[in-house]
Amino acid sequence: QVQLVESGGGLVQPGGSLRLSCAASGIIFSAYHMGWYRQAPGKQRELVATVTSGGSTYYADSAKGRFTISRDNAKNTVYLQMNSMKPEDTAVHYCNAHVGLISYWGQGTQVTVSS
Repeated sequence: QVQLVESGGGLVQPGGSLRLSCAASGIIFSAYHMGWYRQAPGKQRELVATVTSGGSTYYADSAKGRFTISRDNAKNTVYLQMNSMKPEDTAVHYCNAHVGLISYWGQGTQVTVSS
């Protein structure tokens, strides 16, 4: 059974930082490309950042310079370090694992940026 379990969400003030974690089980983690997506109320789910199985990274414009995605294959975990956070980062953040046509999603973790 495949599971992606996100953690690390919460309430943070503007300018603050959070680190999200996504622990994967039931997959050969090192073979999967991993990503973080987010969905704000009333909006479509959007890509935040991805890291390939080979370690290459991609960031949405909104994340560039502020967020860092990384993976630890030994721990089957992908991280999203979020710095200089803004109110518009408020959303449910989802972890995704995909390879080919296979895609798995976590249940999401709420991130709220507010003073």
